[in-house]
Amino acid sequence: MIQMIDFLLFSNKMPTKDINMTGFDDRRDSFENKYAHDEKLSFDIEARCCKIFGLWAAAQLGLSGTEADTYAKEVVMANLEEPGFDDVMRKVRPDFDKKGVDISDHVLKMEIEKALVEARKQIQEGRKPA
Repeated sequence: MIQMIDFLLFSNKMPTKDINMTGFDDRRDSFENKYAHDEKLSFDIEARCCKIFGLWAAAQLGLSGTEADTYAKEVVMANLEEPGFDDVMRKVRPDFDKKGVDISDHVLKMEIEKALVEARKQIQEGRKPA
């Protein structure tokens, strides 16, 4: 500590970043890493939710096997258009109407909420997507 005070008082040089700034840098880096982790986690949960919901919607449309998987991927891709699930609703609603599937928007939103709860649970448990 005395060496640092001597350095600051009697040196013509400016202190380097390593003197007393590493704590701030470490804290900043920690916050940035946590933010990046939280954003990735949020993205993963939302993508898993859309896959679960997409598989449910595919079943309502009478799809199974690879057709259901393909449809679920389309739902996941639709969700990348904007934040939230409105883009997912815009994907699924016309498909339901076209096939004559009589399910209200309210029920669709409830199914998305169920899928979100399940997705969060799966991610927290570390389960891989089906």
